[in-house]
Order: sequence, then structure tokens, then C-alpha cells
Amino acid sequence: MSRTVGWNDSCVGEFGLTGRVAVVTGGGRGIGEGIARAFADAGACVVLAARTSSEIECVATSIRDQGGRAIAVRADVTDTFALGSLATRAVDEFGHLDIWVNNAGGTEAGRPLAELKRSEWDEVVDLNFTAVWNGSMAAVEQMRWGSIINVSSMAAFGAMPGKGHYAACKAAVISLTRTMAVELAPDIRVNAIAPGIIPTKLLFEAAEVEGIDMDELASRVPLGLGTAADVGAAAVYLASPAARWVTGQTIQVAGGSQYV
Repeated sequence: MSRTVGWNDSCVGEFGLTGRVAVVTGGGRGIGEGIARAFADAGACVVLAARTSSEIECVATSIRDQGGRAIAVRADVTDTFALGSLATRAVDEFGHLDIWVNNAGGTEAGRPLAELKRSEWDEVVDLNFTAVWNGSMAAVEQMRWGSIINVSSMAAFGAMPGKGHYAACKAAVISLTRTMAVELAPDIRVNAIAPGIIPTKLLFEAAEVEGIDMDELASRVPLGLGTAADVGAAAVYLASPAARWVTGQTIQVAGGSQYV
């Protein structure tokens, strides 16, 4: 089989993560699980964090059963102290910290901005935006060099009636990513991923409640619906030496869709 000119074994090796230690928040399901498994497949030691212990324990066990190295650490990303402890645990367990993925997020409240309660606004901002800053700062305390990856959303690029607070947070994450990339250079690279429509358990539950037609949703996406593994592949690239000259960027992993 012929190869593209300039593509050699050493270049392929640049996409590996052997010897790296990664923390993935919200790593027990969906996109977070996809990223964690992709990191493990690429050779990284993975620390999975989430509020639900059973989910991250299940993923960590599965990774270990397949020959990888992983631990589960229960942590609430809206708790600043818990994030600091999470970063410290990664170093205590594996000796260092190289990759941090701010993936945990989401929203349940679905109503126009004018009808939101202040408590609902604060809850979504704390989880989807403030936690990204706090998590990144916890990582920086333990990193000599490395990569921070923030999970945004295609919701950042357009209006999202009924979930405007969530979309605003995801847009803010992209802005935060750009500034952190400049301030933390050259030792730490900071990038973001904006996933499109990924058929996770949460999406199917929301579709059932809101009466969303999944076939119609898929028809909006030129390449069809994606998977958590697709996002994981992008995360591996951004975390790897192959992306050593990439920082402050947001990669849209959305199958060509402009919708979330």
C-alpha cells in the first residue's frame, strides 16, 4: 500500500500518548467516556472524574480489563476544592499530569431566558463555564507542561432558544480557551472541541421528552450522526505531540452540520 509523501512511521507515532497522564471530567458516559477510552487506547494513563462513582468505576474497570491504566475519582467540578484534590490525586497515582479535559457539563432547564430563575442560571454557569476555569487552574498548579482541552458545543455558534444560558456558556468557553492559550504559552497548550449531534443516552432521553425526531435530526448532518469516539479521536490529536504547534483553536467535530 502506497503512502502519502512525507507520511512516515515517526509521524504516525506523534499521535500516541504513551507515558502521558490525563484527567477527564464527566468521564463516566457519553463524550467524556469516548475521550477517556481514546486516550487509553493511545497509551495514556487516565483519571476519570464524575459525581456518579458507579459510572466512572465501570469505565475505569473496562479500560484496565483491556490492558490500560485507569482510576476513578469521584469529584464535583463545581467544587473548587474537589478539583484541586483531583489534580493532586492524578499526580499521586501516576507521578505527573500532562492532559486535562474539561468535559463535564450540561443543562436540564429548558425555557426562555426571560423565564429562567436566577438559581437555574447560576447552576448552568457554574457547571459549564466557571468549572472550566477552576479545572484549568487546578491543572496548571500540577503541570510543568501539557495540554488542556475544553469541550464546548456547536451551540456556541448560534441561537439556542430554550437553552440560551447553556449556549452562552459554551461560547464563553471558546473565548476563555483563546485567552488561556496565550497566557499559558509556551508550556501549556489550550484548545477546545465543539461537538455536534452525538447520540448519547442523554440525547435520547431529551428527544423523548421534547418530542424530537432523531431521523429528522440526523438528516441535518451531512455526514450523519457522530459518536463519542469521533470526539475522542479529535481529543487525542489535540493532546498529542502531533498538535505541538496548535493552541487557542476550536475544532468542530460535527459532521459538517451548523446545528447542535
